[in-house]
Amino acid sequence: MASTRERRIAKELADIHNDKDNSGVLAHPLDPANLTHLKGTFPGPPDTPYAGGLFQIDIVIPDMYPFKSPIMKFDTRIWHPNVSSVTGAICLDTLGAGWSPVGTIKMALISLRMLLESPNPKDPQDAEVAKMMMEQPHEFAQKAHDWAVKYAGAPRRDMLSHNYQKSAAPVSKNDPARYRGYNKELVDRFVNMGFDVDAVVEAFIFVGIDLNGGEDYELEEAYMGDITARLLGEQ
Repeated sequence: MASTRERRIAKELADIHNDKDNSGVLAHPLDPANLTHLKGTFPGPPDTPYAGGLFQIDIVIPDMYPFKSPIMKFDTRIWHPNVSSVTGAICLDTLGAGWSPVGTIKMALISLRMLLESPNPKDPQDAEVAKMMMEQPHEFAQKAHDWAVKYAGAPRRDMLSHNYQKSAAPVSKNDPARYRGYNKELVDRFVNMGFDVDAVVEAFIFVGIDLNGGEDYELEEAYMGDITARLLGEQ
């Protein structure tokens, strides 16, 4: 008889398959008899150096899932400040302290895709890549594209568009006014997926999330899905 964890994973995989056209992410088991070792894929986001590439993610589901996050790393080599250029290890709060039991494999893969759209060199996994991005943004974009062509099968483009800026100071996400009464930790669970504070708060208001007196609390899975869909422009 399948365990509770295996039944949840099977349900999540079915949801990923059914929603692949909207979410842009896929995942499947390497062995149909073993649902704890998966491979995920998603295309490089448009208007980034990674556009047109296909990136593969190794996913191991721990025994304590969903109370522990999936263990993910890039199989596809990538030049990105939050991913090791050698091992594929990922620096993303959603896959660590920011994980919530209502999170899903699909949401984690979407977070990785968002990470390709919004690299964070201030919290790097690969210091060399982060240094290049902050000090030589054009050279960073070119090398990221070269690696996407070489390792992810992206088409070669002569003209690269990007919005990376030299030593750009990030807009503070800690201004209390931006949270509009919502608890910071609650909002930051989505911010750590790569979304902007203001966009998250707008999505909360659109979906009708309770302020809860400014206190943190666990959102129901249905609300998590509605918020994510709003942030991805699907609502």
